[in-house]
Amino acid sequence: LRMKRWSGLKKGSKSGKGGKKEWLGSIMEDESIFVYDSVIRYVWAFRGSRPFILTTGSHRRTCVFGAVSLEGKQLFRQYPKVNGRNFLAHLKMLKQKFGKMLLFLDRSRAHRNEEVKRWLKANRKAVKEVVSHRQTGLNPVEECWNLLKDELVANRLYCTFEEMKWAISKLPQAKACGVF
Repeated sequence: LRMKRWSGLKKGSKSGKGGKKEWLGSIMEDESIFVYDSVIRYVWAFRGSRPFILTTGSHRRTCVFGAVSLEGKQLFRQYPKVNGRNFLAHLKMLKQKFGKMLLFLDRSRAHRNEEVKRWLKANRKAVKEVVSHRQTGLNPVEECWNLLKDELVANRLYCTFEEMKWAISKLPQAKACGVF
């Protein structure tokens, strides 16, 4: 699925570059938080006994912003927390990688930050944002987070927070998530 450029191209009209129509990529974006503690999904235990589970007791966390295009390109970056400043840095990387794009966002507080709004307004010829209301199940990045959390943090205890962050930085991107 591709969208025509939204800045005044009419059906059958040509752009100034060699007479070709200009097209946009559709990008779905989302963020997820990975907590440095035990996430227990399944456990083996003898019948009648209580399982013994090691935990860190830590509340440290890291955030990953991810974006996937319908063409299969992706961009995942890790940040210390979800906020407008980190989302703005991620938006700038998205623009650099994808160029003109139709960007599908959820209603996260980081997406509604004043700095982000100013940047989107200043770059409205290159980035057109679409805010999806209650449609998170349609975002392929959500399924990617579920699979990655099962693979990276479920039933696993990392020795240090830095070790967990390193494992997340080596995550196998969206192709391994079965998104495409």
